[in-house]
Amino acid sequence: MKSRGSILVIVMIILLFTATALVAFLDKASNDLLVDARVIGDNRLRIDAYSALEVTLAVLEDFREADSGLHSPNEGWGNPLDWAQWTSPTDGRTVDVSFADESGKISLNHINQTQMVSMFENWNLTEDDAQHLTDVLLVWMRENHIAKVAPAPDYEQSAIPYDQPMRALRSYDELADIDYARDLFYDENGRPNDLWWRFRSDFSLFNYPLPNINGTNQDIVVGLGQFPPTQMDNLTDYLAGKGDFVEPNPLGVQWFDNATQIENVLGPAGNPKVFGTTISALRIFVTVHDGSSQFRLEAVVAPQGGASTVQTTATDRKKNTQSDSSGESVSQNLLPGQVGQDFNASVPTQAQLSAAASANLRFPFTILEIRENNEILTPPPPPPPPPT
Repeated sequence: MKSRGSILVIVMIILLFTATALVAFLDKASNDLLVDARVIGDNRLRIDAYSALEVTLAVLEDFREADSGLHSPNEGWGNPLDWAQWTSPTDGRTVDVSFADESGKISLNHINQTQMVSMFENWNLTEDDAQHLTDVLLVWMRENHIAKVAPAPDYEQSAIPYDQPMRALRSYDELADIDYARDLFYDENGRPNDLWWRFRSDFSLFNYPLPNINGTNQDIVVGLGQFPPTQMDNLTDYLAGKGDFVEPNPLGVQWFDNATQIENVLGPAGNPKVFGTTISALRIFVTVHDGSSQFRLEAVVAPQGGASTVQTTATDRKKNTQSDSSGESVSQNLLPGQVGQDFNASVPTQAQLSAAASANLRFPFTILEIRENNEILTPPPPPPPPPT
C-alpha cells in the first residue's frame, strides 16, 4: 500500500508540473499571437497611412507653388484629403490628417543668450534661475560660451564621465544629461514634467532662422517678440478673422505675409523682425482607423529651402576638433565639379554617382523625421481642476 501511495503522489506531482508548464506555454503562445496579429494589422494600415501622406504632400506642394510658400492651414490646405477628393482604398477605413507648425517654435540653432533668458523669465523663473538655465544649456550646445551666474558643469566627475558635445540638441532626452536642467525638467521619478513639455512646445531641434508667426504660441510672442500678453487676443482674432479683424474672404480666416502686417496687428511695442511668415518645417499627423484598430504616422517635412536637421558634429574639447560617431575627423566626399573639389581626387565610385543622381530627383519636400505608433510622444493629460 505504501508503494502504491508513493506512486500516486509522484503521478500527481508530474501532472501538476505538466499542467503548470502547459498553462505557461498557452499564455506565451497567446501573447505571441497577439503580437503577430498586431504586427499584421499595422502592416495593413501602414499602406493607407503612407498613401495619405503622399497625397497630403502633393496638395501642400500645389499650395506652396501657388502662394510662393506655405504660411498657414488658413490658406485652405487644412483638409488635404478632402481637397484632393481622396478616400481610403479599403472600405470601412477612415483617415484623419492634422498639422502642427514645427517652425512656429524657436530653433535652438539660432536663439541667442538674451532671447533665451527672456523666454525663461516669461516662464516665471527668476532672473538668476533663467540665466543659470541658459548658461548650462549654452555651455552644452555652443563652443566658448562663458557662464555668467554659475561655473560650467564638470561632467567628467560623473559616475560615468562624459563631456558636453558643444552642438545643438538632437533629442529632448539630452536635457536629462545636463546639470541643473535635469532638476528643472524632470520630476523625482525621472519623468518629464510640465516644464519639459513647455520646453518642447517652445523650442525646436531643427535648423531654420525665424519662427513662423502664423503657427507660434503665446510664450514665443511674449518672450521672444516682447509683445504685451494682451496682444495675443489681437493675434488670435486676426488669424481667425474675428473681432476687429473680420475677413470677408470665403474661408473667413487670414494669415501674415510680412513684418508690416505683424506690426499693424500687434502694435509697435514688440519686435516683429524676430518672426518669419512662412513654414520652414511642418509636422504632419496621419491616423488610420479600422474599427477599434488604428495606425498613427507622424512626419516632419521641410519645403525646398526650409529647415534642416542639426548638421554640426560634437566637438572634442581636448583636441578641439569636430568628430563623427567613430571619433575620426569629419571629412567631405566631393564629386568632381563640386565646390571644394580636390582636383587630384580619384574617379567617383558608382555609389557616389548614385548618390548624386538621387540628389537630382527634386522631391519637393525633405523628410526630417518620421515616427510610427508607440514612437510618437503624446503629452500627458492636464491635471484635473482643483475642487471648488
